[in-house]
Amino acid sequence: MTYDLLIKNGRIVDGSGRPAFHGDVGVAHGKIVELGRLSGPARQVIEADGRVVAPGFVDNHCHYDAQVLWDPLCSFSCNHGATTVIIGNCSLALAPVKADAREKLAGMLSYVEAIPMEVLQAGVPWAWETFPEYMNVIGRRLGVNVGTLVGHSAVRLYAMGKDCSEREATADELELMRGLVREALEAGALGLSITRNMNHFDIAGTRIPAACAPESELFALADVLREAGTGVIQCGGGTNPELKDGLLSRLSQACGRQVMYNTLLEQARQPGRWRTHLAHVEKTARRGIRAVPLCNPGSVVNRFTMKNCQVFRSMPTWLPILQGSDAEKLSAYRDPAIRATLRAEVEAPLGPDSTFSKRWDLMIVEEPQRPGNRSLAGQSIAAIAQARGKDPLDVFLDLAVEEELGTVFSLGEINMDTEAVAQILGSPYAVVGLSDGGAHVQFHSNVGNPTRLLGYWVREKGIMSLEHAVRRLTFDSATAFGIYDRGLVQPGMAADLVVFDPDTVRPCKEDVVHDFPSGGWRMRELAEGIHYTVVNGEVLLEKGEHTGTHPGRVLHNARYQVARG
Repeated sequence: MTYDLLIKNGRIVDGSGRPAFHGDVGVAHGKIVELGRLSGPARQVIEADGRVVAPGFVDNHCHYDAQVLWDPLCSFSCNHGATTVIIGNCSLALAPVKADAREKLAGMLSYVEAIPMEVLQAGVPWAWETFPEYMNVIGRRLGVNVGTLVGHSAVRLYAMGKDCSEREATADELELMRGLVREALEAGALGLSITRNMNHFDIAGTRIPAACAPESELFALADVLREAGTGVIQCGGGTNPELKDGLLSRLSQACGRQVMYNTLLEQARQPGRWRTHLAHVEKTARRGIRAVPLCNPGSVVNRFTMKNCQVFRSMPTWLPILQGSDAEKLSAYRDPAIRATLRAEVEAPLGPDSTFSKRWDLMIVEEPQRPGNRSLAGQSIAAIAQARGKDPLDVFLDLAVEEELGTVFSLGEINMDTEAVAQILGSPYAVVGLSDGGAHVQFHSNVGNPTRLLGYWVREKGIMSLEHAVRRLTFDSATAFGIYDRGLVQPGMAADLVVFDPDTVRPCKEDVVHDFPSGGWRMRELAEGIHYTVVNGEVLLEKGEHTGTHPGRVLHNARYQVARG
């Protein structure tokens, strides 16, 4: 037969976890059609030359809901071998939405996921109201495949109006919400996203609607998935309620659907808690309960200034100041009485929702702005405070005020203990992912999860085999989210493929690019060692460069696919 694409002489790591083998991959009509030693004619031939040929990676927790409208490649996930991204997480989809609620919905996405509001205002065309209409709009031109989740906050805002964070829903409003979720599933959405993160606010400082919903509402919406017999539930901020009283386990048992939640990780705010969490997950899994956390192969280091800081947002006096104007911030930070209150909140005992560990030794001065402060670069606030004989909070705020909020700080509190992360990544009871692609664009970039797992954890640390790591990045995520035609290099599967060099693959150092609407900037994380990214049988990227094709599709749940043959 004639192939549309023939990949020759590859080391095929098929996503199943089975040992790699050498061979060719034949592709026709967007599908993998043959494996082995192939010799038929082909419209395009890729010489893999012994490099790994694997299923395209599934970036299973993203916030490209707005970005996909101006960036159909969903960069920079695609640069790391991702051929599928899943959006709408943490209750924060951009549909359904009424015309008079667009600004409020955008404000939720803006603050929670740290995407500048002016970027959203310039880049989102709002050419839809319903969730099916949104799916149709994004599906017109895609580089990668996009799976969608319908967001509880969007649904609650649509059904209840602008006081959706202030009260419980009426019976009629709840039934409308159930209908909106049903409509999204019937259009092919992969599931429903909710949140229990009490630090998720909009730009006005109001807690987002989904976080305000009672448990009974969650179960009522989850029951729609039970009735439909399809879909996954994704929960932002799920760790606290799961460890407290098994909320997500109960939710999964009630609706019979898998629940994926954030996050199993090591963090300075709650030392050692990851062990308790890991033991809990193992126990529930052995009982056959499908409440599964995501885990992340990378440390999370936030870069920020006091113009855009969210580190202290869990503290009641800090939050409105952080959301004020620069002039209001400077005035507050200079005020001795206000500073005393800020100090008291920082020094208070840590709770489950705390957003700062009080570890001033982890708070680093990255880029001081004034020449006289250049010697502080690379030093921790704790070290500077000790040298000066001052309180760390005073050193921190004094420097920020002196430099008119322009000082760049960094704070690394998550997954800094490599031994802990190695144990977490080795657990079969968690799914690797959570890049947050498209979010926190000026703080950090974690889209390099696949290349970090393959480069650092597999090649350098040897904590798992290459075959197992590829399975973690492909088949495990695809099946967890009900994407059953991807994630394996096998005949009949969609031809989403990545060709990479296991000896060189790694994420590059982050830098800054100004490529967002309205001239907005973001952190960029590119990759080395990714030679080809193939989506639905067409080469999307060759050595990191876009070929000009847009072969991506909106992915649909299993029930939708069966109903339409």
